[in-house]
Amino acid sequence: MEIDFLSPISQDLIDEVKQLNPQSIGAQLRLHTERSGLPELEGVQIAIFGVTENRRSLRKNETPAFDELRRAFYKLFPGNWKLDMADLGDVEAGATVEDTYFAVQTIVESLIKKDILPIVLGGSQDLVYAQYRAYDKLDQMVNLVNIDSKFDLGDADKPINSQSYVGKIVVDKPYNLFNYSAIGYQTYFNSQEEIELMERLFFEAYRLGEVTSDLSLMEPIFRNANLVGLDLGSIDSASFQNAYFQTPNGFNGREICALARYAGISDKVSSFGIYEYQLGLGTLANTLVAEIMWYFIEGMNYRTNENTISAKKEFIKYQVPIDDEILVFFKSPVSGRWWIEIPFLDHVNTKLKRHTLLPCSEDDYLEACNQVIPERWYKAKRKNEV
Repeated sequence: MEIDFLSPISQDLIDEVKQLNPQSIGAQLRLHTERSGLPELEGVQIAIFGVTENRRSLRKNETPAFDELRRAFYKLFPGNWKLDMADLGDVEAGATVEDTYFAVQTIVESLIKKDILPIVLGGSQDLVYAQYRAYDKLDQMVNLVNIDSKFDLGDADKPINSQSYVGKIVVDKPYNLFNYSAIGYQTYFNSQEEIELMERLFFEAYRLGEVTSDLSLMEPIFRNANLVGLDLGSIDSASFQNAYFQTPNGFNGREICALARYAGISDKVSSFGIYEYQLGLGTLANTLVAEIMWYFIEGMNYRTNENTISAKKEFIKYQVPIDDEILVFFKSPVSGRWWIEIPFLDHVNTKLKRHTLLPCSEDDYLEACNQVIPERWYKAKRKNEV
């Protein structure tokens, strides 16, 4: 671990931790302190760190600090968890934004290689770019899920900012991105050009109303994600009671926590970022962000590890003929969750190297039985062909 990139947690906060209930999260975390240095990471499954970078935010350009958020999180009590967690402190903004990106990329990559899931607390959301770049050397195609009111595609020909980082992810080498899913977008915040671009790239976009009408429909989306980014601006202002996020529509507290839990449950998600955090959000907002973290960790505790080869051998197989296709579905006898197979195409320069299972819902299977091809299967197959 690159200790030079990480500054310790403030001594005032360390002193407060000593006064907490011994059953609280803060009393059980391994902490990066000035006196003891970075904690031992052997056996740690989750590592939290903040990034005080906000120079490319299109919102207020204030440097975030995470002490108040940490206070709110440390005071919470864990669930019936069997998880060992650490708080590594903060990455201070570098001399340039690119320096900060490099530090974040290096830390996230190092943690993932140690089978430790990083929770990144960020300033501006362009830090997702650095979170994504951590996968460059991990030899895999990457699925990104973004909880946001905007697509954040932007103009890839212009300098990167908090609302154009996805465009940079798409065009910058190495090309690791297989799928991008935007959850909770609000049409009036996105240009028609961006909406059409999402369609042309066969990316997935789910409107706020579609998501809130049945949150469970998002579980398969998260189940296929490698990394998840959450823009706090996707939450309605009433839930924050703060003038910084002037968003009359958005997810409420219960909805955003439910989505975070779905992200945590996913066996594939290996990094989670919460972005656009600002100073002075107040007690209510900090408590909500702390609870988002809590629900993500709660989800992690209930992972079923169904991505393993041995687990997949137990899946029940269903074949559904539609026109010239035979769709192959699989159901887990343990969790009751469903997948659909994306076939390997040996006659094209495919991005998929083998038969790949795409998470889906039971409704997708039932619709296929009624001769309706699931849209997610079609988009995944088309991306495989181009």
